[in-house]
Amino acid sequence: MKQDKLFSFEFSAPKSDEAIVKIGNIHEKLSALNPHFFSVTYGAGGSTKDGTKKTVLDIHAAGSAVAPHLSFGGDSKEKIANLLNDYKDAGVRRVVALRGDIPSGMGASVKMAYANELVAFIRAETGDHFHIEVAAYPEMHPDSKNVETDLSYFKAKVDAGADSAITQYFYNPDAYFRFLDASAKLGVSVPIVPGIMPLTNYRMLIRFSDNCGADIPRWIRKHLETYQDDPEALKAFGEETVTRLCETLLAGGAPGLHFYTLNQSLPVLKLWRNLGL
Repeated sequence: MKQDKLFSFEFSAPKSDEAIVKIGNIHEKLSALNPHFFSVTYGAGGSTKDGTKKTVLDIHAAGSAVAPHLSFGGDSKEKIANLLNDYKDAGVRRVVALRGDIPSGMGASVKMAYANELVAFIRAETGDHFHIEVAAYPEMHPDSKNVETDLSYFKAKVDAGADSAITQYFYNPDAYFRFLDASAKLGVSVPIVPGIMPLTNYRMLIRFSDNCGADIPRWIRKHLETYQDDPEALKAFGEETVTRLCETLLAGGAPGLHFYTLNQSLPVLKLWRNLGL
């Protein structure tokens, strides 16, 4: 299966020297699986950009393909251009272009730049040097008015020059396959890789999902509520549930899987083993 599928792992940008060391250790474990690439997130307005950049360059120096997340946020075009050039000079060949969030406290003082504008900017600055990933939302971005406008925003990112997409995490495979069909009808043909979030922590998952608009099916939520004070039972349920989700996605033709590691190796290593990868 692995030969014709693309697998990748995402790290959250470190906020301390200790976190940078931890990611280095986790990268060492996961790189043994030979994923297609690693990605590293970028805080609101680039608030973790120093940690992102160091982690990206460390992973690249260790011999792994890596994709830094980028967004305009509160940064100027000049700052983003300089960062792109630094990555280009280092030999990084892939980026993840996002709308991003405005830094806390800046509010209306900063003009929001959309991801399609960032994709176009990257293409104008660096030509075809970078493989550009963008985000996709099978269950609709929380800021979108409706499904049609959400799909039009996604198509605009692809039309601006994106090469492929990674989805927000979800637990209903039908949402993903419906999104694929709807995108294809609009003429979108780039690979759309499902984002996979391990189920390991009830309260954290609820908080994440409320913020990003990801739906947790009622049957999953009820099981998580039941097991929230029994960490081992919750992890066992989560591992089985997410393994079955991955199996369904791959069997249905998903081009690969992108694992949100939450800077932990064990949950994704277990999924990898269960999937026979």
